[in-house]
Amino acid sequence: MGGTTPSGVRAVCSHDEDTATMGVEAARITLSSLSGSINPAAVWFSSSNPPYMDKTNANVIHAALQLDTNAAAYDFGGAEKSGIGALKAALDSSKTLLLIQSDIRTGLPSSEDEGHGGDAASALLIGGEDDGDLIARYLGGSSANEEFIGRWRNPHEPNSKSWEERFVVTKYLQLIDSAWQEALSVTELSSRDISTVVISGSNNRAKNQISKILGVEKPRIDLFEDVGIAGTADATLLLTHALETSESGEIIALVVLSDGIEVLLFEAGNQKNQSKDTISSQINSRNEITYQRFLQWKGNLDVQPPNRPAPSRISASAAARESEWKHGFIASKAEKSGMIHMPPSRVSANPEDRIDTMDPISMANTSGHVVTYTVDRLVYSESPPVVFAVVDFVGGGRIPIELTDIDAEDISIGMEVIPTFRKVFTADGIHNYFWKVRPARQ
Repeated sequence: MGGTTPSGVRAVCSHDEDTATMGVEAARITLSSLSGSINPAAVWFSSSNPPYMDKTNANVIHAALQLDTNAAAYDFGGAEKSGIGALKAALDSSKTLLLIQSDIRTGLPSSEDEGHGGDAASALLIGGEDDGDLIARYLGGSSANEEFIGRWRNPHEPNSKSWEERFVVTKYLQLIDSAWQEALSVTELSSRDISTVVISGSNNRAKNQISKILGVEKPRIDLFEDVGIAGTADATLLLTHALETSESGEIIALVVLSDGIEVLLFEAGNQKNQSKDTISSQINSRNEITYQRFLQWKGNLDVQPPNRPAPSRISASAAARESEWKHGFIASKAEKSGMIHMPPSRVSANPEDRIDTMDPISMANTSGHVVTYTVDRLVYSESPPVVFAVVDFVGGGRIPIELTDIDAEDISIGMEVIPTFRKVFTADGIHNYFWKVRPARQ
C-alpha cells in the first residue's frame, strides 16, 4: 500500500477456516500427544471473533472431536480478555477441561491492525496429577484492573479501533508493579527465580516498556516476527511456545496486558507429552500467499466469482442425522471383510458381508495418498479454483474429497495428505462444515 511494512511474517487463516475450525486443529494436536485416554469433562471455547452469535460454537468443536456426549461445551467470548479469563477459571476448577482459544485478526488495508495481527488457535488440557504427567504446574498469580478505553469494536463492525498509544501505555505502566509484586508474594518467589517471561498484548510499546520495568534479565518469549499478535489466543499461544522450549523445573511468568494486567506463574514439568507438531515446526513449514489473496480472504477485496450460483443453506435436520460423518469423519467398517466405506453405509460393497454388520471407524487421524485429481474452475468457491482429489487412506477407504492449502500446480499423484476440518461455504448465516484433506507437513 506504499506505507511502512512491518518486519517478519504473519499467520493467516485460509478462506475455508474460521476460529472454530482452527480450534479443532489445535485441539487435535493436543489430544494426539496424549499417551493415555483422557476424557475432558467440558470444552471451553474463547474468541473475540466467533463464527456464530447466539449459537454455541463449542458444540461444533465438540462434534468434530467426537467427545463424549456428557462432556459439556461452552463459549467464553466477546473481549480479547476472555481467553485469559477462561484459562484462570479452568486452573481453579477441579475438573479436567479442554481449553480452546482462537482468533482471526482483521484490519483495514494499511492499518496497524492489519500489519500486526496474526491468526492462530491454541488448545490446552487443564487437569491434575491424576491425569498423568503435567507439562506445566500453575503456581499462582494476580490481577490488576482499571476501566479505561484502549481498544474496542462495535459488535456490528468487523474492525477494531484503538486510542492514542501513549495514553494506553501509561495506564498499563501504572498497574504493572502492583500486579507483579502481588504474584511474587502469592507464590513466594522473587524475580531471580523467573526463568522465562512471556508478555502478551496488542500494544507493542507497552510490552517493550514493561519488559524493562520487570528487571528480569531472562529470555522473553515473543512470536511477533513469526505469527503476529493473535488476540484472544495470543497468551496461551506464547505460553505453549515457552513450554516447548523450557526445561523441567524452570519458572515461566505469563504477563497479559488486556483491559488490565494478569500475571500467572507456572513451573515447567515433564515435556514428554508435548506434541511433535510444535509451533516452531508449523512456522517452518508455512506456505506463503500474495497480498492480493490475503485481502481477498480477509474480505477487503471482492473478486469475480465463478459463474455457477452460490449454494443454498444446508438442512439442519439432514446435518443432525449425518453428524458423525459430517463433523466427526466417522466411516463404517465391515465386520467380516474389513472393507471401509466412506461415507458410512449399512450395506457393504463386498458380497461376503451381511447387511448392518458394520462398525464405526474414525478416519480423522488417518493419512492418505492422492490417486487422481481435477481442478474445477467453475464450481462455486470463495477462493477459486477448487481442487478435488480421489484419496486412498492408509488401512482402507477411498473417497473423492476437496484438497485445500495447496496451489493447483503443486499437486502430484501419490502425495501424502491428512484430513482437516474446514468450512465448505456459508449461506444464510449458516456455516457448512465438513472435512477436507491437506498436504502432510514435511
